[in-house]
Amino acid sequence: PGELTQGDRGACRTARRFFRRRFPDARPRPAAGPLFSPCALRYGRSEPPTGGDRKGLAMHDIRVIRDDPAAFDASLARRGLSPMSPEILALDTERRARINAAETAQAEQNRASKEVGAAKARGENAEFERLRALVGAKKDEIAALQAEAEALDARLRELLLTIPNLPLPQIPVGRDENDNVEIRRWGEPRALDFTPAEHFEIAGVRPGMDFATAAKLSGSRFVLLSGGVARIHRALAQFMLDLHTTRHGLRETWTPVLVLPAMMEGTGQLPKFGEDSYQTREGWWLIPTAEVTLTNIVHGDLVDHATLPRRYVAHSQCFRSEAGSAGRDTAGMLRQHQFEKVEMVSITDAASGLDEHAHMTACAEAVLESLGLPYRTIVLCTGDMGFGARITHDLEVWLPGQNRYREISSVSYCGDFQARRMNARYRPADGGKPEFVHTLNGSGLAVGRTLIAVLENGQQADGSVELPAVLHPYLGGATRLGADGALA
Repeated sequence: PGELTQGDRGACRTARRFFRRRFPDARPRPAAGPLFSPCALRYGRSEPPTGGDRKGLAMHDIRVIRDDPAAFDASLARRGLSPMSPEILALDTERRARINAAETAQAEQNRASKEVGAAKARGENAEFERLRALVGAKKDEIAALQAEAEALDARLRELLLTIPNLPLPQIPVGRDENDNVEIRRWGEPRALDFTPAEHFEIAGVRPGMDFATAAKLSGSRFVLLSGGVARIHRALAQFMLDLHTTRHGLRETWTPVLVLPAMMEGTGQLPKFGEDSYQTREGWWLIPTAEVTLTNIVHGDLVDHATLPRRYVAHSQCFRSEAGSAGRDTAGMLRQHQFEKVEMVSITDAASGLDEHAHMTACAEAVLESLGLPYRTIVLCTGDMGFGARITHDLEVWLPGQNRYREISSVSYCGDFQARRMNARYRPADGGKPEFVHTLNGSGLAVGRTLIAVLENGQQADGSVELPAVLHPYLGGATRLGADGALA
């Protein structure tokens, strides 16, 4: 123990060549010592490189699946999914067998190489030719085994990429939104002595919310805002940013809206949900939310524990194909291909994850409360949770025009699920082994949907709209949107 045999050294050289090809852009680990130990190689437990090469990472810890496949499948069953550990472990066993076979062949090649010179020195030509042929055969065998291991590794990785995060034990089991559980409510819907209109039907809104021209320009699920409505929309985004940065301590950030495929993969949009987003001919993807860019700030990084939590907020354009929403919310601007959102992201550690989730939920709730908009907070059941979440709180705002609560924010704790895809780690304060960060994201809020809620909840019988007091300074002192569409 603790000493390398000649065969082990050969195996390590083989593995190094294999992983250099597999992870060409990876940076070496900062810690001293060998990158791969013989034990790690032998049992397939090598650590992924610290660099941001997306091809080398798994979304689920394969060791956890090996150690307790039944528990892994039980967690998937809570999401309504069939067992997947047999397929995962079969691929993993094949992959590790090829790696072990390559190690054995490398050791045999090393021994034969050592004996070639000795045979030649002794003048044993027949033995020399036999050993030389053996060296060549072993070289070909090693190359074939490495290629098979790489192919199996790719298949395993692609399979793991499609498996969702595992819900926390306390999440209610259910099939869909009907099984979600309400946690609390805030505010009472205003009693109206007239029949409330939906946002796009309010007299004062119609001049500034043009769907016909937007359809001429871009097709369905787009809107052209102008005049007072456009200014309220802008004011809402500015108010949200100011609230989050001054009261909640989030760091304002402006990010690109075009990203590399690895960034979409890091947060879980790819490869499974590519049809929900837009890709350019050059290969960039338009972000569906600033969660993608804000979370990937730490992609491939090793950050100091003392810098956590990192709390970001960004106002951005967002783009979604709404591939699975045909026929849903076709009227108005509730569901659009292009919209704006103020997004919150936190990067933290495992111990702080759930506390940070409560904090982020409170940040989103504070926006609605400041605007005086009645809402309820619910916890999503296992069947309604997003792909990357371990727990999600949805905030649903009251829309009198629809006489129902509608989603305006989702706040999710992802654990280390996204961090594994991004290879994002932190160095513990005590100097221990680097650990994966934990990530959270939430809308704070969707600007267009907040505009809808402000318009519908503030509407008056004459078609005007009374606006929340916190927006007045952003509107030059205007307090209402007149029935003619002008701010006054």
